[in-house]
Amino acid sequence: MLSSGQKSLKPEWIKVRAPVGEKYFEIKDLLKSLKLPTVCQEARCPNMAECWNGGTATFMLMGEVCTRGCRFCSVKTGNPKGVIDNEEPEKVGYAISQMGLDYVVLTSVDRDDLPDEGSGHFARTVETIKKNRPDLLVEVLTPDFKGNQEFISKIVDSRPDVFAHNVETVERLQKRVRDPRANYRQSLDVLQFVKTYDPTRFTKTSIMLGLGETDEEILQCLKDLRAVDCDVVTFGQYLQPTKTKLKVEEFITPEKFNYWQVTAENMGFLYVASGALVRSSYRAGEFFIKGVIDRRNQHGK
Repeated sequence: MLSSGQKSLKPEWIKVRAPVGEKYFEIKDLLKSLKLPTVCQEARCPNMAECWNGGTATFMLMGEVCTRGCRFCSVKTGNPKGVIDNEEPEKVGYAISQMGLDYVVLTSVDRDDLPDEGSGHFARTVETIKKNRPDLLVEVLTPDFKGNQEFISKIVDSRPDVFAHNVETVERLQKRVRDPRANYRQSLDVLQFVKTYDPTRFTKTSIMLGLGETDEEILQCLKDLRAVDCDVVTFGQYLQPTKTKLKVEEFITPEKFNYWQVTAENMGFLYVASGALVRSSYRAGEFFIKGVIDRRNQHGK
């Protein structure tokens, strides 16, 4: 743990090189021209250049203002007052056609101000992409929709290949880290409902480390995730995005990340990505999932 007077200087394994690559800059210019935000940019993801250069991107639907205020997140908080771009599914579809992607992740801010909390917009975007590019693999990383099964099933029915929803942290730290409208059991229920509703969908979640969690709490979280048949889990280092957000309690070593990877793999997760710079949308994991889905499709399962 970092002491109260100790500066949270990032260790060597946290440092990230500045984004480079011709494709990275092409995609950046395209998204700017279409006024399409990506979570890669909004959340200041350290893997942005790697993913964009490698054929993966994460689009953030329904604007840049979230109706919730999680204490770990740099996305703006406010009230969008029902404003939504109804042409966004087509814009995203066009951007994808120009980007040469083979795996796309769709996420969004929370939109508690909308009657269906944005679930219909999510579903229409998936359907539009699949209509234009049936071969493209689509992952959705969704809010919890307050556990509303009607809203969740609407998205599952649009046939994304992977349904992701993040528990974010261990149960004890939920109230300190996440917005009060979110909670641990509600997130587990979302993942469980998806598997019950359509067992052929892959489910995925992410856990941030370095917020003060204990090993026993992480292990219990993994047990809870396996109990709802979650397929994929990722571990990443929490990094304080701005001075007003939660401070880093601990920088997790590469050896500890490796420990959690082996532990989770031995518990039966289909895939585990674990490392300081791993985020819920991470190219290495998506490359693996793509291989699994391709093999399943080839065998007609």
